[in-house]
Amino acid sequence: MGKTIGRVGVRGLDIESLPYKIRVYLNNQVLIPARLVRRLGIGDYRYARITLKYKGRTETIVAKLLRTRNTFSRQFTIPKNVREKLDIEPGSEVEILAIEPVYMAEER
Repeated sequence: MGKTIGRVGVRGLDIESLPYKIRVYLNNQVLIPARLVRRLGIGDYRYARITLKYKGRTETIVAKLLRTRNTFSRQFTIPKNVREKLDIEPGSEVEILAIEPVYMAEER
């Protein structure tokens, strides 16, 4: 049997468009599912401008996109000042409204 090209690993979340709701992990990170990463074309970027909403309040951050070893998904950490300002705790459900790739000079 030949190896298929494309997806790797188990079936992921059925999230392919923005906005989407997702829970904050215990380490204050948020998942960007692989399907959405592919759809937005942000797989090769290290940073993104992310707009999130929690309890009716909106905040935009520039976050480093963290890679996982065997999947195409990305994660980002919500900065402490934003977590405190919006009162976001691990396990909270946040809504991701927008994700835009950011080019940083160090990526050259």
